[in-house]
Amino acid sequence: MRVVALVFFILIFGQSRSLAQDSSVFIDDKAVTLKEVVVRNHLNVPDFIQRVKNDTTFYKAFLNLRTIGYTSINDIRMLDKKDQTKASLSSRTKQETGKGCRWMKILQSSVKGDIYDRDGQYNYYTPQMYASIFFAPDTVCGETNIVAGSSFSTKNKSGLAKHKEQLKMLFFNPGNKIPGLPFISNKIALFDKDVAERYDFIVDMEEFKGENCYVFRIVPLPTASKGDIVINEMTTWFNSENWEITGRSYDLSYNAGVYDFDVHIEVEMTKFGDLLVPKVMRYNGNWDLVFKKREKGIFTATLFDFTANPH
Repeated sequence: MRVVALVFFILIFGQSRSLAQDSSVFIDDKAVTLKEVVVRNHLNVPDFIQRVKNDTTFYKAFLNLRTIGYTSINDIRMLDKKDQTKASLSSRTKQETGKGCRWMKILQSSVKGDIYDRDGQYNYYTPQMYASIFFAPDTVCGETNIVAGSSFSTKNKSGLAKHKEQLKMLFFNPGNKIPGLPFISNKIALFDKDVAERYDFIVDMEEFKGENCYVFRIVPLPTASKGDIVINEMTTWFNSENWEITGRSYDLSYNAGVYDFDVHIEVEMTKFGDLLVPKVMRYNGNWDLVFKKREKGIFTATLFDFTANPH
């Protein structure tokens, strides 16, 4: 009896250990790591990966901000070499909408340092980028939240306009090539075979901000050369019931000699009626371009009090 019990214990214990181990599947010749909880939930992994590649809910969530009203708490800080604040903008703004247009009211504002130049323009790229996403300097009309037919392009763009478009490509279409970025354009095409082989694609399931979510995480393999890596980690949380993105984080860095950057971005989503919208966005970036001063900045946007667009 003791022998039988011992054999039974070994079989059960061995089985439980095997079930707890991660598994791997190959999709388009790429190994994808599946956590034990995902295996137990019988997720259709090929469909899930394709959903990640084709997702538009993240981009649409930001387009939704063009069609509704909301209040935003804005905190932008530019840092010196010792990470001390040298310029800042703290404000509370309210976007209002009506008759297909939107405009912004400044409810409260506090400015320190040289956040603006003598002409009242932003003295740094970081607040310029922030303003392009969350501020409407004048009344803007005719915008929609329709994703179909919209696309990103750097054609006929230069300077800041080109940089904005490149940032949008990286932000909303992660894993795709970005034209005009020397040295790294092809290194961020995560789903291309020669780039994908440098990364581990991990599918997991966990709770995020109170919601059960499938998680898609991309991290470099230990064997990958540092000079081939731009994305140190990208994690996306998908609501397990409706597949909408509930959050995303990026960790990016690269040193190309003529420029370098180290940027971390986090976004949390919420629902306003049937619309998915950002509620918090955090940025912490340190970058330097040749012939430009190094720029270190952090910002947090907190959005709330969403209101429908009166027609």
